Amino acid sequence: MRAYQKLFGGLSLMSALVLAGCGGFSSEPQMRVASAPLPAHPQAASQQPMQNAAPMPGRLSQYRLDAGDELRVIVFGQEALSGTFRVDDSGSITMPLLPPLGVRGLSTAQTKTSIEQALSQTLLRNPNVSVEVSQFRPFFILGQVNAPGQYPFVSGMTVETAVAIAGGYTYRANTSRARITRTASNEFKAETNALVMPGDTIFIRERFF
Repeated sequence: MRAYQKLFGGLSLMSALVLAGCGGFSSEPQMRVASAPLPAHPQAASQQPMQNAAPMPGRLSQYRLDAGDELRVIVFGQEALSGTFRVDDSGSITMPLLPPLGVRGLSTAQTKTSIEQALSQTLLRNPNVSVEVSQFRPFFILGQVNAPGQYPFVSGMTVETAVAIAGGYTYRANTSRARITRTASNEFKAETNALVMPGDTIFIRERFF
């Protein structure tokens, strides 16, 4: 019996030593290090700082006036001088008691300054003017669409939107790209999600096969 107890005690001691060596009964607290999520993991993406989107070309904040635009001009405190004025074919607007003012190629902020200067030189002291576009000039769409022509501009529209307004593509149309003429010196190829600006002429080409 005593020999059996010695044998059992020896086996227990050996088992304890083996387990201790494997870390199964370590007396020291185990520290777990949280692994960082992989870059492709959704959690990693949510932890990355968001980048500001690049400014899209053709924003209306960069818009320049031309014939066909209608402006709402408010001269504060002067209802007789306020109203809606159309940019004529010469690129000018005509306001009461003022000579025609050339606004072609100007932004609304520049037009505001021009009107204030004209009023201060002739009628008012320190005039305060507000200018905004009440109606943009139309756009044109030609080529392989079912109803080519001139259409009212809608803010935020794309080439694809313009095609839809013009009745959709013909069966011969190149549906992947278009050509946009923005000014006499600014013509470029555009994807279907490209923004359209007032006065643009969009041309949908015929596909080669």
